[in-house]
Amino acid sequence: MIENIIWLALGLLVIASVVPQGSKFKFTIAGIGWLFFSVHWVLQWQHYYKLEDYVNVALTVFAAVFCVFIGFVLMRQDKNLLGNINGISTISSIFMMTTAAAIGGLSYFVFSEIPEMNVWLISTVTDQTIWLASVFGVIITRLDWNLISVNGYKVEIILACTAIESIALFIGIIASANAPFKRYAPAFLISVPVIYGLNLIRNVFVVDAYGMTWFGSPETSFYIAHTVIAKIGSLIALFLIAYAVLKILPEIIDMIDGVLNLVRGIFKHAG
Repeated sequence: MIENIIWLALGLLVIASVVPQGSKFKFTIAGIGWLFFSVHWVLQWQHYYKLEDYVNVALTVFAAVFCVFIGFVLMRQDKNLLGNINGISTISSIFMMTTAAAIGGLSYFVFSEIPEMNVWLISTVTDQTIWLASVFGVIITRLDWNLISVNGYKVEIILACTAIESIALFIGIIASANAPFKRYAPAFLISVPVIYGLNLIRNVFVVDAYGMTWFGSPETSFYIAHTVIAKIGSLIALFLIAYAVLKILPEIIDMIDGVLNLVRGIFKHAG
């Protein structure tokens, strides 16, 4: 049952996204979906705690609390909160976010939870990393479907090496915007393919730096290449891509403003 919670949550969020705006069931279905989504995140923190990944522990706890917050707001249907605040509809913003969570969640969990899709994506990224490395003159030896080697040093390609998290995030956010196709297309093209391509370059850089010990020992080289240089580069790239997407789809900014207005409204009423 536990492993099916994420599919139940996403299924309800998808249904809520397609139910007509005037339906009285839309709020209830969406609210229950967000509450089940919170259960999924509650179950994740222990995994990251065992890995001593405290950043992700904090993120999963925050995600769980946020999902509960949104779920209860939708279930209560408080007209004082779900109205127009500063000229922005909080209802529209919440359902845009619901659509983003549904589509983005499906885009990610299909590859993280279904073994066949997981293997296909990781294997494909491994193939293309090897190909791109050959273009740059880097010699990578393939040892298995997800295992490669440079200069005798082995590297395992895992799901995080595919950039599927960032790709799913942008797919969900872009799909949630109520905009014409002529603006969807460029927003998609400057985000998803660019992120995928940059991630392949990142893989080649990290693997070569590790295998050829660019920065000292193999462990130090991996840390500097992966955790420092590649991480900073990824954050800069994602910031620039997000800025470009927001310029094309300003509706996303309205969604963010609507959710922030809702949070401020909750605190105002609580005070």
